[in-house]
Amino acid sequence: MRKPFIIAEIGTSHQGDRQKARDLIDAAAASGADCVKFQMVYADEILHPNTGTVALPGGNIRLYDRFKALEMPPDFFADLKEYAEALGLDFLCTPFGLRSARELRALGPRAFKIASPELNHEALLREVASYGLPVYLSTGVSKLGDIEEALENLRGAPVCLLHCVTSYPAPPEECNLMLMRNLGAVFGVPTGFSDHTLDPQLAPLLASGLGAAAVEKHFCLSRADSGLDDPIALPPALFAEMARGIRRAALRPFEETRAELAEARGETAVAAVLGDGVKRLAASEEASYGRTNRSLHALCAIPAGTVMTPEAVAPLRTEKRLRPGLPPSWFSKIMGKTAKNTIPAGEGIRFEDIFT
Repeated sequence: MRKPFIIAEIGTSHQGDRQKARDLIDAAAASGADCVKFQMVYADEILHPNTGTVALPGGNIRLYDRFKALEMPPDFFADLKEYAEALGLDFLCTPFGLRSARELRALGPRAFKIASPELNHEALLREVASYGLPVYLSTGVSKLGDIEEALENLRGAPVCLLHCVTSYPAPPEECNLMLMRNLGAVFGVPTGFSDHTLDPQLAPLLASGLGAAAVEKHFCLSRADSGLDDPIALPPALFAEMARGIRRAALRPFEETRAELAEARGETAVAAVLGDGVKRLAASEEASYGRTNRSLHALCAIPAGTVMTPEAVAPLRTEKRLRPGLPPSWFSKIMGKTAKNTIPAGEGIRFEDIFT
């Protein structure tokens, strides 16, 4: 009997409050989750201070500062892991760089989760692969070759690919759930679905019916809370509705689930969510490709004529304000080379900045 692994993505919705984090874990357990997932954030592992601002209810704030405020020590996560496991839940957490990966490893997790923007973070993937633990790998904002390279960097670790549309919220008609099966056939690994739509039923139930090994969904106590992902997350009642539907769909022939949803939502809506199974960037992701995933950036201003060193370069998310740089796989290729142009602090390091 197949039972999809249901992951409640709490992320950073606790906002550093241990009691709220425990309340979220309690609610996730009561709502039918098998696992609670968090994010171990260190701002310097994710982006440069010059990345730009994000609009929040209190006004615009530097995105870097928002991440900085979410930094928690390892004992914070050790406490949450112990608490979750005492309730019978699995603990899962996302690292964003080598420091967070190593600190998480020291906690003794059963598995790791890699977020879509880190799909091309070569050093992180190889570090996590060296642990030999299962890895859930999200594949939003990616092309087929990106997934292939990521799996090569994760060689040695059991991987479950989580098909994903990295848009908040994701349009249901861009889900292309048939791709989940095709990714499994192409790469020979289990597949699941990380869902960013607002609907607690349509995409998650269809994914379960198609054989998802895991379904991940953002979880909150209330969509009115101030966490970064709370507006698109499911509160407990909706998450519980989703969990019940996922488990029911897992026990039925797929066509029964499809017919039931078609009757409730219309065949056109169901067909749109299923898609054609061809791997492509979703329309809502196209502008983010090369920006939310990693590229090489200057940590400080690099004057023309300066020799490139590891202390001056890091694979970071570009986001909206800065220019993208070379892929992280170019890191070793540019070390020891001389900067041809002056590279401002935070900006991406381009081919033309190094090579004639």
